[in-house]
Amino acid sequence: MNQVFGTPNSTFLETRYNLLNPRGSSGTIPQGLGGGTVNEPNTVLFDIGWEVAKKVGGIYTVLKSKAPVTVETFKSSYALIGPYNPETAATEFESLEPGPLSSPIIENMLAKYGIQIHFGKWLIESHPKVFLIDLKSSMHKLSEWRFDLMAGFEQPGDQECNESIVFGYQVALLLKEFSETYKNDKYIAHFHEWQSSVSLILLKRWRLRMATIFTTHATLLGRYLSAGGVDLYNQMHHLNIDSEASKRGIYHRHWIEKQSAHDAHVFTTVSEITAFEAEHILQRKCDVILPNGLKLDKFTALHEFQNLHQKNKQVIQEFVRGHFYGHYDFDLDNTLYFFTAGRNEYFNKGVDMFLDALAGLNKLLQQAGSPITIVAFIIMPSKTNNYNVESLKGQSYLRDTRRTCNSIVEAMGERLFEATSKGQIISPEQLITPEDLVMLKRRILNLKQKSSLPPIVTHNMVDDVNDPILNHIRRIKLFNAHEDRVKIIYHPEFLNSTNPLIPLDYTDFVRGTHLGIFVSYYEPYGYTPCECTALGVPSVTSNLTGFANFMKRGVEDPDSKGIYIVDRRYKSPQESVDQLTQYLWKFCQLDRRQRIELRNHTEKLSELLDWKNLGKFYTTARSLALERAFPIQPRSTSLKVSSEQTEILLTSPPISPSTSLSENNFISKPPNVSTLSEMMSSSGIGTSVNNTQLKPTNSSTTANPVPSVKLSSPLVSLNNVNSTSSASSNTTIGTTMKSTKPPIFPNLIGGVKQPQDLFDEDLIGPTSIVPPISPSKSIPIPSNKNKK
Repeated sequence: MNQVFGTPNSTFLETRYNLLNPRGSSGTIPQGLGGGTVNEPNTVLFDIGWEVAKKVGGIYTVLKSKAPVTVETFKSSYALIGPYNPETAATEFESLEPGPLSSPIIENMLAKYGIQIHFGKWLIESHPKVFLIDLKSSMHKLSEWRFDLMAGFEQPGDQECNESIVFGYQVALLLKEFSETYKNDKYIAHFHEWQSSVSLILLKRWRLRMATIFTTHATLLGRYLSAGGVDLYNQMHHLNIDSEASKRGIYHRHWIEKQSAHDAHVFTTVSEITAFEAEHILQRKCDVILPNGLKLDKFTALHEFQNLHQKNKQVIQEFVRGHFYGHYDFDLDNTLYFFTAGRNEYFNKGVDMFLDALAGLNKLLQQAGSPITIVAFIIMPSKTNNYNVESLKGQSYLRDTRRTCNSIVEAMGERLFEATSKGQIISPEQLITPEDLVMLKRRILNLKQKSSLPPIVTHNMVDDVNDPILNHIRRIKLFNAHEDRVKIIYHPEFLNSTNPLIPLDYTDFVRGTHLGIFVSYYEPYGYTPCECTALGVPSVTSNLTGFANFMKRGVEDPDSKGIYIVDRRYKSPQESVDQLTQYLWKFCQLDRRQRIELRNHTEKLSELLDWKNLGKFYTTARSLALERAFPIQPRSTSLKVSSEQTEILLTSPPISPSTSLSENNFISKPPNVSTLSEMMSSSGIGTSVNNTQLKPTNSSTTANPVPSVKLSSPLVSLNNVNSTSSASSNTTIGTTMKSTKPPIFPNLIGGVKQPQDLFDEDLIGPTSIVPPISPSKSIPIPSNKNKK
């Protein structure tokens, strides 16, 4: 049963194979030469992450949204591994009976190591199989494992790191069981972030034959430095990285992240800006860039997305009426809704710049006498006690007023019907009674009895005195006063449809707004502007985000498509604030028709962010990892060439994990690349085949020079090719290569092997022989860590 993997032209390893083993007369390519590709039926993929079936941050979104495309690619040859959390597992995980091949593994883990594993499916689209490991079953081994991993610089009091170490050893033992039980299978283990990558270090120490990929979604030290106000991107070259990590008490964590990057066969990040950062902080250049994508089926609304904007905007308007009751003196038809959202990182997320720009915009609107009102939302979780009484009171008064008006309208309708049915014309005095007028006056009086200004924050903050967002609002004096054209609402909690104030899920809330503003200083990628684009909402971001760099590469004139990019790298902070203020001012000058056209342009960009397009970068990383973990074993053959063709360029051997690619070799082209081979040629890795003369594509920029080998021997012998079939009138010239007898692969030749269950369904079966790595092709093993 053949499976389709990646794009139709995912031929990276096939091309490398062709250079060493020309096609036979049948035009087919023999299989099973060590190297392997991701479309071989005995390739198994594991995604290992701390946020598997447990929402903590953005990696949860990456794994969840990517899962349907990965399952479609690997079928049941794919599973995720994460820690078991009883609270989240109740809603995210459904237990299943393990299949006949995975059941012995789980039983061995319990019998040999006392490690309890919960097997089942993640309750998301495509229902991928997951192995959730109970950390408590191995916590008694913490001291031993921590000493074994980092004796000399461990931090016993770091609970998160302790759990990561236990989880890492558990995962490493699980992968070891799989690789030793089913030796024919080629395993790819993809580790996301340092919390899950301890096992990667162990796999390298234990020399298990397994292709490894490590993705840092944000460097640990980079996040700390930027949050501390360090000018990260301009001072990075002058920092003593290990010393900075030690000062902040995170050297042990930083060491795990750095060692994982060096030990992985393939090191990846999510954007070019993070690759630049990782090169200096983790001291290894990125091999492949893996942009974050979205499962667009969740966001697709086709022509309905404009109607959904209007529908959800009405819900936001209802909230605004209640929130500003007694001070509701602005026209909702001339009101625009801006917002920012994300983790509550005041500086990293650019909240300081967002507020300063709003203050500047407020002055511009006041000076121009503009009738436009801006309501700016800040959706960032923080510690709260409960909802603000004033916020709840406003919504309660509004709902009571609406009920009163509806009852009066219903009574008026009855009176009007009774009079009309009798052939009478009812007078206005009879239509609305004195009792109705009294009820309306009472409701109006309640709404006008508010003496204080409308609240800025919708909740009672635990520590509002020291909250940086509230303190910044106090400094710029945006208190929702009558004369302010910019009003601010700080909602320190994530949105959902059961919210008593704004009963909308986050996605629906975004649809109802006009502009998202995410001018982060530190944002490795940026899912918030990505989601805005998919929903057809224009956004402002900064050139220090991976999303902005991705869009600049793939979109010409992003401003005209609703993607505004503020320069925070080469401008001073005040210049960046001024640039953002001008973007907001220009947006306020657009009329309704222009805003509709802009949303149409923005929504059309969503296809660039689809995992179906961005998945090709993951295919590249997996193929490269397989090639480095399982190097191709060359076989000798006879090559028929003409007498004039006296020189053949052969490819260089697989790049060792420690080898750094040049700065221009990031495989980071936007998804308009038509084939995987184009992506590889752009990175200087891919090659092309032209009859018998073989030359690397884009050879002038190849990271590793390709040696020129002159053919002097009259025969090149491959053991699976009949040398007599190469007879020709032309002179045959070649070179003699060392010959080894190839193993037999019944699962790959003639279709003998049929895939069987491993992760509960139709995964890998038993067994074929994997050829050993020859000494000349072995993966270089970096020296052990410095424990001092």
